[in-house]
Amino acid sequence: MNLDWSDDELAFRQEVREFFAENLTDELRSAGTWMTSVYADHERSLAWQRILHKRGWVAPAWPVEHGGAGWSVAQRYIFARERAAAGAPPVSPMGIAMCGPAIIGHGNDWQKAHFLPRMLSGEHFWCQGYSEPGAGSDLAALQMRAEDDGDALVCTGQKIWNTHADVANWGFFLVRTSRLERLQQGITFLLVDMTTPGVTVRPIVSPAGEHIQNEIFFDQVRVPKANVVGAIDNGWTVAKYLLEFERGGSAYAPDLQVRLDQIEAAARTVAVGDGMLADDAAFVRRLALARIRLAAFETYEFRAMAGPALSGASASVMKVLGTELQQHVTELGLLVAGRYGMAYQPQAGMPGGQVSLPHAHGTFVGPRQAAVAPLRYLNERAGSIYAGSNEIQRNIIAKTLRL
Repeated sequence: MNLDWSDDELAFRQEVREFFAENLTDELRSAGTWMTSVYADHERSLAWQRILHKRGWVAPAWPVEHGGAGWSVAQRYIFARERAAAGAPPVSPMGIAMCGPAIIGHGNDWQKAHFLPRMLSGEHFWCQGYSEPGAGSDLAALQMRAEDDGDALVCTGQKIWNTHADVANWGFFLVRTSRLERLQQGITFLLVDMTTPGVTVRPIVSPAGEHIQNEIFFDQVRVPKANVVGAIDNGWTVAKYLLEFERGGSAYAPDLQVRLDQIEAAARTVAVGDGMLADDAAFVRRLALARIRLAAFETYEFRAMAGPALSGASASVMKVLGTELQQHVTELGLLVAGRYGMAYQPQAGMPGGQVSLPHAHGTFVGPRQAAVAPLRYLNERAGSIYAGSNEIQRNIIAKTLRL
């Protein structure tokens, strides 16, 4: 396995750098550099998506015949690293990285022709409807009903922890259409127009005051059967396929490498005793451990993503290692922030939604990276829970590999 970039890949990297330099405005850079959650500011993320779409780069992993870039794993890694280094905001993964691959893999010709172009352009902005109050990591326990009514399914029930459902105009949902012997049976994967009568979205405000999550209520919502992806009662197959992209379809390492570089640079400005934090032996050991873990993880990501398809075990390994490394990096960031990490200063960041708790506006105390560090630390505590908790992922790994 050769990890050196080829001449063509180095030329591609230069092309990407020039593209970012020409197209990233200060406002877009700010949205990417100071984001404090998995998701960038909605309006700025959409604006950047339109720029990428015009260039044909909005879906790096999609096949060219469906409007994707059709890039190699190496090109996708290069693009991800350069995006993080340039401070460009990420595109929301709900459509491009999750629902899109599910439609490509299991949708019919009409669904591909109708939904994929609108997903690429941003005309359709997507949310996910999987979890319920009684069904999170134990997703097969979901209860939201979808009853057969001729050419439609009539949906009644509740979903929770729905990112950006307040701004989404489409969503992909798992609903129960039958009660069979196994919980995984009788589930259907359904695409829902969020403007359909009977759909109600209510905000969930995080402890940090950010409104990114929501709960969704369905009251006799009629959804055409044409919006079923795959077969009725066989949605678990589609859901498992999608989850492989959610858990391991994108590389964690490029972004974490850039963040570690930024943390090390910031540590050179923090005084500790007679020297700087960057020279403190304990800090140097922790930073080195993070870089070693990240280098090993990057190699695994290359191997996993270079294969013909991500196995359930590979996607779960990437999810566990990636999210736990994210948390480790935020711990280092909080250490560098020092006393500035004790203050609540959401005005320093660019969250994925409006901050509704009272807070000061305008300037903030301390370096901006230090003010943002606790916001990232708190947000990424959820990383080991969403997309199936890491405990569940370890069960999947053990079962799949028969450990």
